[in-house]
Amino acid sequence: TGSAAVVDGEKLAKSQVAAITDALAGQVAGVQLTSANGAPGATSTIRIRGFSSISAGQAPLIIVDGSPYAGDINNINPSDIESLTVLKDAASNALYGARGANGVIIITTKQAQKGNVTITFDAKVGANNRAMKNYDVITDPNEYMEAHYTALNNYYRYGYGYSVNEANAKANSVICGPAASGGLGYNIYNIPEGQQLIGVNGKVNPNATIGNVVSKGDEKFLIKPDRWDDYAYKTGLRQEYNLNVMGGNDNTQAYASLGYLTDEGYLVGSSFDRISGRIKVDQKVGSHVKFGGNVAYSNTKR
Repeated sequence: TGSAAVVDGEKLAKSQVAAITDALAGQVAGVQLTSANGAPGATSTIRIRGFSSISAGQAPLIIVDGSPYAGDINNINPSDIESLTVLKDAASNALYGARGANGVIIITTKQAQKGNVTITFDAKVGANNRAMKNYDVITDPNEYMEAHYTALNNYYRYGYGYSVNEANAKANSVICGPAASGGLGYNIYNIPEGQQLIGVNGKVNPNATIGNVVSKGDEKFLIKPDRWDDYAYKTGLRQEYNLNVMGGNDNTQAYASLGYLTDEGYLVGSSFDRISGRIKVDQKVGSHVKFGGNVAYSNTKR
């Protein structure tokens, strides 16, 4: 009679996510995932059936293989998950008492079955791109300079009553000057001596060449047009490799996994890397005694 939802390992395997909880998005009714950070490996905030408290904790209880889990959820490799169960109501999570007041997420990792040794290797390769398109902006340097010159020229002609030649000379003296005075702050053009950058016709001097060398102290710098987007955004490569080995007989069953994930974001400098491993062994001793071990290792870099 309780309210519980189960997401099996097959659905988790199809999700290209670093954290298994992100695979819940759109899969379980009443579960909300929000994130203020789009960086690779960022953990989403989980709320089950809304906000249950104003001042107290609102995060659900996470159980991994029967034990409460307080670590980073990104440390768990989704490839190791057999099933993920969300308990959403009081009747379902009554077993966990007050700790389950905000809901319970039960994670069950894969375990070996009796039979021949099975080896599974899974490889996923993809790319991360910025989904939003840029605005339709001026990208040609000449067109940009001419548009800025037109604004300055009109300002001095119609705002101060300058003549055509006076407004042209004034705009040329300001256009590459300090931004506080209406200029662009720097000059990307090498202008022949005695000539102006913009003619009376509002066009860039055809004798001006792009690439201006300026001196600062004993150093020289080449100033040229830059695409600032190229310094901020890139196409990030995502690679994920998982190796699982399982098998056993009537007395001994074993499961071992090794996973590697490198996820580069589309923002320069953002990435998430994870190396994970897990070993589960169940040994039956006699007809009434069974020993088991479940050891996991994870190394993450964000």
